Amino acid sequence: MPRKVVQGPIRDKEKTKQKLLAAVGKILRVKGYSGLKVSKIAAVAGFDKKLIYEYFGSTDKLIDEYIKSQDYWSQVNKDVEVDYSDGGHELTKMVVLNQFENLKKNKELQKIILWELSENKPILKKLVEQREEVGEVLFGNISDPYFGEGVAMRHRAIMALIVSGAYYLNLYTGYNASVFCGIDLKTEEGRKEIEQAIVELIDFAYSKKK
Repeated sequence: MPRKVVQGPIRDKEKTKQKLLAAVGKILRVKGYSGLKVSKIAAVAGFDKKLIYEYFGSTDKLIDEYIKSQDYWSQVNKDVEVDYSDGGHELTKMVVLNQFENLKKNKELQKIILWELSENKPILKKLVEQREEVGEVLFGNISDPYFGEGVAMRHRAIMALIVSGAYYLNLYTGYNASVFCGIDLKTEEGRKEIEQAIVELIDFAYSKKK
């Protein structure tokens, strides 16, 4: 006789963890970050709140894991197989254009970015530090050696403006209006104009190599 498989949270830890993480996303999307209370997360997931402590250690650690899973820059593959001989020129285009598209689709990440801008919390500071760590790998190992001393810092400044602009335009479209500088960002044509501008700005940044 085949052995009976016992179902439930104890037997299916990973599935339970995913449901708890999904509950964080649902609450964040519907109620915002103020709704992320341990009892509410447990209720939405359909489990006892003690499982949050058992599987994650604390509510903050559960939220931290969820945020990291959603954050685009935390998921950028540092080992992506591309030719770095151009100082990351093509890689930069790829990751920034992907960021621009990713943030448009990910409403939970939009909420997280707004949360970062409105509250000073250790969990959000940690996320910012993780993004900076990823950025430092890309800058320090790829673009800085390519540009050399002096020019490398200017390149970082240009990229800061491009990346922050990609963030802002998506948040503006998602929460305020669709038209910015006369460009309708809710249309495919409007977004393609922004994408082309991103490419041209990155090309400009790389033209500054001495």
